[in-house]
Amino acid sequence: MIRMLRKMGVSSNMMYTAGVGSIGVSFATWMASRNLESAGLDRADRWGIFVGQWAPTFLALGCALRLEEQWGETPHEETLMMGQTSRETMPVG
Repeated sequence: MIRMLRKMGVSSNMMYTAGVGSIGVSFATWMASRNLESAGLDRADRWGIFVGQWAPTFLALGCALRLEEQWGETPHEETLMMGQTSRETMPVG
């Protein structure tokens, strides 16, 4: 799925932006629902939480796309044959 997103032109920065944006949209939907609807605070909370749950998904997809951008589509066996260290032994951070 990550390779398919990358081939469609989706970048990790797009996903990070969508994640941060969804936090703002979550707050905006909470405020709008609280102030414009007569359904009460419970419904406003549910709307804010619903949209707020998108952020972790977008941020996780951003991380996965960032790894795909860094490693590319080089198969694991080719990497070992080129004399580079394997993906499993690369230090993180």
